[in-house]
Amino acid sequence: MRHRAFTTAGLLLALGLAALGPAEAHDYTAGPLKIGHPWSRATPGGAKVAGGYLTVTNTGTEPDRLTGGSLEAAGRGELHTMSMEGHVMKMAPLPNGLEIAPGKTVTLAPSGNHLMFLELKTPLKQGERVKGTLTFERAGTVPVEFAVESLAAKAPAGGGASQDHSGHDHTSHDHGH
Repeated sequence: MRHRAFTTAGLLLALGLAALGPAEAHDYTAGPLKIGHPWSRATPGGAKVAGGYLTVTNTGTEPDRLTGGSLEAAGRGELHTMSMEGHVMKMAPLPNGLEIAPGKTVTLAPSGNHLMFLELKTPLKQGERVKGTLTFERAGTVPVEFAVESLAAKAPAGGGASQDHSGHDHTSHDHGH
């Protein structure tokens, strides 16, 4: 009887883990860098751009710098900043990347610093994970997966950044190229 109880408990555990699905948080480590839940939004058909969001915490004693990222479904990726000037939202590339100082966390989120994935080859669909990379000055290239959230997501499922990026059309802004 005891064996059967163990089997039932094991089955319940396995079913519980299977129910977590792709929307649950996922984290990565690259040396002293802790990368928290890379995510993107689903894209409508025909969209050629998508944003990439995440957090990076530097637990080390030396600064590092996020210099870029890529997405398997995109032709290229750039690191961008976003700011409001009066009533106009401005977006511009960050050619020198973002420093992650020791003991600090950098957040890439809608309406702020973010990765911009250009030349999308296929739409991003809610619930899928898309392979990509993050590039750091010291830590090098780190493979990650971006969880694709809903088209209107303001943060990853389960919490995170809460800044709003809805209604922002990346194609209508001058990227400074």
